[in-house]
This record gives sequence, C-alpha cells and structure tokens, in this order.
Amino acid sequence: MRGIVFQIAFVAWTLVLGLLFLPLTLLLDGRGVRRCARIWEAGITLLLRLVCGIRIEVRGTPPTTPCLIAAKHQSVLETLTFHRLVPNIAILLKAELLRVPLLGRYLRLAGGVAVDRDAGTKAMRKTIREAHQRLDDGLSLLVFPEGTRVPPGERRPYKPGIAALYLKLERAVVPVALHTGHVWGNGVFAKRPGVAVIAFLDPIPPGLDRRTFMARLEQAIEPESLKLAGLQPPSPAPGFSP
Repeated sequence: MRGIVFQIAFVAWTLVLGLLFLPLTLLLDGRGVRRCARIWEAGITLLLRLVCGIRIEVRGTPPTTPCLIAAKHQSVLETLTFHRLVPNIAILLKAELLRVPLLGRYLRLAGGVAVDRDAGTKAMRKTIREAHQRLDDGLSLLVFPEGTRVPPGERRPYKPGIAALYLKLERAVVPVALHTGHVWGNGVFAKRPGVAVIAFLDPIPPGLDRRTFMARLEQAIEPESLKLAGLQPPSPAPGFSP
C-alpha cells in the first residue's frame, strides 16, 4: 500500500513540476535546470520519508571539485539523489533515456552524457569528449561501473568504460558504496521502511594503470557495500595482496 501511494504521488509531483518548469527551459542554462532537479529530488525525498518511512543517510564527504564519481547501483533511489548531494554534477546515462519525451529534454539540458552501449568504439570516443567538456565546465560525472542495477549482496563485472574514462580524463575517482536496494526493490511498488545509506569513500588519484585502478575501485566499493548490508566480505584467496 505504501508503494502504491508513493507511486501515485511520485507521478503527480513529477508531472506538475515537469510542466511547470518546462517554459523555464527556454531561459535557463544547465545550472538553472540542475537547480530545478534539486527541487524535484527534494520533493521525492520528502515523499519517501512521509509515505514509505525511508530515510536517506549520507556518510563521508561528497566531492566539491570536478571528478569522476563511481557508484554502486542497487535501486532507482540513488539516481534521484545525487543532484542534491553534489550540486554540480552530470550523469552518464543510457542514450535511449534522452529520447523519452519531456524527461529526455531535462536530462540533456542538465548536462547528461549519453552512452550507446551497442555502438562500439566510435560512440565511446564521443562519450569521452562530452565527459571531458562537462569536467572542463566544472561538473563532476556520475558513473555506475556495473552498468545496471544489482541487488544487495550481489555484484556484476565492472564495465571497461569506467577505466577508459579514468585513463583518458586523468581525474580522480571518488568511489561510492551504498545500501539502498533493501528499501527500494526492483518492482514498481517495492518500497520498505528503513535507512538507505550512501557512503562517499576516499578518492582514487589519477595516474594508475588500468588493472591497478580497476582493482582498487572494486576493493573500495564492494566490501564496503557488503558491510553496509550487514554482510561479511569474502576472505581474499591465499597469497592475494590487495
């Protein structure tokens, strides 16, 4: 029942603000559109707390200078939160989202960087160029290295795109562990009361080789996400030294 009520309120809030802000998109720059996104996300955060009993807890310190942010991805919740945590942020997103009416317009104006996962190397070069421009404009870039939502306690191979961005852009990467999937599941109405934790971890400096970077990224995000879920990280194999 909570999930149903929330979904009705969520759609209503989104439509009202989406139509209200639409004329402003003719006047506002990216900064203004991102400010609108923060207002929208604030309303969703309030609805989650009042309707579903879901509270968001942030640990660590969000970055204040342009960087790459590599986050675990368990639910829709984190995609609706980062504009409030890091005001100057662009999001790496699926290209098809830019074709969604109304939503696509806002995502494009807010600085979203599209990635076409089926288009190969040429598309990746275009993505890197756009990402470079966002960083030069003073924005951080949010990336979900696994490329899809993964339930708590599980993991998927990290996509090579995050390493390509790290090597080409030569910026620090801030890993983000989280535990959100237990309060917002995969179903439309799958909401449960609880605390959703988003934890910003120590940044990984630029200059590492691909293999070392990928190992450090996973070793930062995965064990911490398991700890947030109350699970025990697996023991390293004999002879393994992180």
